[in-house]
Amino acid sequence: MSSSQSLKKVIRPIHLWAIGVGLVISGEYFGWNYGWGVAGTIGFLIATLVITLLYITFIFSFTELTTSIPQAGGPFTYTHRAMGPIGGLIAGYATAVEFLLATPAIALALGNYLHFLHPSLPVLGSGLAFYIILTVVNLLGIKESALFSLIITLLAVVELLIYLGIVGPSFKTANFLHDSMPFGWSGVFNALPFAIWLYVCIEGIAMVAEEVKDPHRNIPKGYISAILTLMLLAIAVMVFTGGITDWKSLSAIDYPLPEAIGVVLGKQNGITKLFAGIGLFGLIASFNGIIISYSRQLFALGRAGYLPGFMSTLSPRRRVPVTALIVGGLLGVLALYMGKTDQLVILSVMGAIVMYILSMTSLFILRDKEPGLERPYKAPFYPWFPGIALFLSVVSLIAIIYTYPMLSLIFFGGLGIALGIFIGMGRHKHSAVINLVS
Repeated sequence: MSSSQSLKKVIRPIHLWAIGVGLVISGEYFGWNYGWGVAGTIGFLIATLVITLLYITFIFSFTELTTSIPQAGGPFTYTHRAMGPIGGLIAGYATAVEFLLATPAIALALGNYLHFLHPSLPVLGSGLAFYIILTVVNLLGIKESALFSLIITLLAVVELLIYLGIVGPSFKTANFLHDSMPFGWSGVFNALPFAIWLYVCIEGIAMVAEEVKDPHRNIPKGYISAILTLMLLAIAVMVFTGGITDWKSLSAIDYPLPEAIGVVLGKQNGITKLFAGIGLFGLIASFNGIIISYSRQLFALGRAGYLPGFMSTLSPRRRVPVTALIVGGLLGVLALYMGKTDQLVILSVMGAIVMYILSMTSLFILRDKEPGLERPYKAPFYPWFPGIALFLSVVSLIAIIYTYPMLSLIFFGGLGIALGIFIGMGRHKHSAVINLVS
């Protein structure tokens, strides 16, 4: 890999924790509550516990891949190495869909939060403004972007702890248990995608692996500290919020936490308005983290020849993937104006789950195919941890396809088009498009 295509190594464990938590923390602010609408509180709690097990086993297994092959392509790189060019294409497509569609979902939530505060502000216009601002922040350089992620993520975590302190005293078990499983076990099945939203994108840490100092030691620290932080916050926020009022009133809005504080303190209370304002921190943290991730994914796909070569262009001085940042932002803005929040959430989650299946399969293949590969960190309880993660990912994918057939058709239709172009150009005949692990 030439120096002209090398990213800058400046990221430390605290930045990895911030990027990992920041990538996901918006999921604690909105999106998950749609799961109540299809499962009820207990139904969604069961779905969340299942998905929490998926992510614990997945992250402890995925860390083996990230530390063994610390490249910006992340899952695309691992799957290409294990399964060849077509496997790499599918993983690259799935990962790009996951991250590119998560950002407009967050942009819509940001717009709704601002509209909640100031009804004169347009939802779509506000989302567009955040795209422009945060893309510019990332063009300044990874060091600046990682520092921004650290500050904004710390503020977002503190805010969630304050939220729990405000609503906790008003928690009533009767509220949480009222009509808590209206759709039975089928509701639990249908709620899995929204439970995934509580954790989805944490694997984006892999996209900055080339920019981490001492990646073999520091990447596991970042992954494990991030997933433990998110697990505690996700379950606490979901349970406490479900116990303060009739959960049905919070199950179909993009700003459940400010609404919940409004129930406890009154909507005109100054703390309610203040919380809604600083509630933007969590959404901005995820927005910024996902921009980092999708730009590195598009950069890696361009460098490998899966996308046009100009996608791998780096700015000369700051060494950031300038073209990938701009193109990713334009694609996200297009989705912002075309999709609804819950639809974008489902499509993003579907991309994630397909990528998880390919990543865990690649882990098993590489253990057999390359037993001599240096593995600074090995998945604990192998083969059980990656096996559990793989099984639960397959179950989740089946749930999404069964529950959302039209969105599944869009996702797999797009994949079919990408495969057709790839094969038509003859790229599948190359055993290695580029030396991905140099």
